[in-house]
Amino acid sequence: MLGATPRQWSDWRWQLRSRITSPDELSRYLFLSSRARRGMERAVRLFPMAVTPYALALIDPENARCPLRRQMIPSERELKDRLGMMDPLDETLHSPVPDCIHLYPDRVALCVSRNCAMYCRFCFRKRRTHENVPADAFEQALAYIEKTPRIRDVLVTGGDPLMLPDRVLLDRLARLHRIPHVQILRVGTRTPAMLPMRITPALVRGLKRLQPIYVNVQFNHPRELTAESKKALAMLADAGIPLGNQSVLLKGVNDTLAVMRRLVHELLENRVRPYYLFHPHLVEGTEHFRPPIEVGLKIMEGLEGYTSGLASPQYAIDTPHGKVPLTRQRIIRRTDSEVVVRTYDGHVWHEANPRKT
Repeated sequence: MLGATPRQWSDWRWQLRSRITSPDELSRYLFLSSRARRGMERAVRLFPMAVTPYALALIDPENARCPLRRQMIPSERELKDRLGMMDPLDETLHSPVPDCIHLYPDRVALCVSRNCAMYCRFCFRKRRTHENVPADAFEQALAYIEKTPRIRDVLVTGGDPLMLPDRVLLDRLARLHRIPHVQILRVGTRTPAMLPMRITPALVRGLKRLQPIYVNVQFNHPRELTAESKKALAMLADAGIPLGNQSVLLKGVNDTLAVMRRLVHELLENRVRPYYLFHPHLVEGTEHFRPPIEVGLKIMEGLEGYTSGLASPQYAIDTPHGKVPLTRQRIIRRTDSEVVVRTYDGHVWHEANPRKT
């Protein structure tokens, strides 16, 4: 594709250099109606477009409703949103220094990049593509973490941190790792799904030296689990790096039980634990992605009891005050001697539960 040699195709830097960034370029590979093209041109003025050749090759060109196309390709529907906000989680408000979000008492999210291999159209940090970040933002964040001993857990995120060169990324992770009170590092990345060739032996060796380190990936649809992505996941898992998946529930992409069940099963087969299923954030331009919360609850009910707990992510909504699990009430009533609950298949169970011992 795009006239690439096999060597170029497997080079993540070539993939980044060759990203499709405009409707004009895209029209060479996908049929676009005049109306769709006009809508895209307006949409990319608000939120840039970037699609790697690898990601573009995943799209079904014959299907206008392809779930991967829906995630990657701009649409005029992004211009029609009654509720969306630039910063729906008030991350700027919770940033004591630039790029360091301190919401929970013992952990921070540290944004080390504004770039991604592919710009998801539903991204809740799309504002970062327009932000001016100080050149010394990482140094400020590092100093803040060093002087705040209650911080024991650092999530390194972005953008996508794996857009940094190995030397820069591993140096920053190592400096965080050396802080005595930082017990755990986590890395959030979409590259195993959208740019799997970024997971190289050299990168994996560098990450392995920083244990305990966890990598959270994002796969939203089973079709994203290709031979290339499975190889990338296997390289990380073989190095002893625990993998978790954070999906986003997206209308027209994965908002059915059949799709979600297949996704979580295939993730587990590839040693990735389904971690979160996030309801879409109230970010501007994403109303067409948001299903009713009832849809997510029904999907979770369909997973519970019909697949292992290991395959069931936690359905949650993210708020400016933290994540909130979304579940149906299973406790029917409580008395002085018992709690009455409803099982996954509708049976009522009376569990002895004396209030006093």
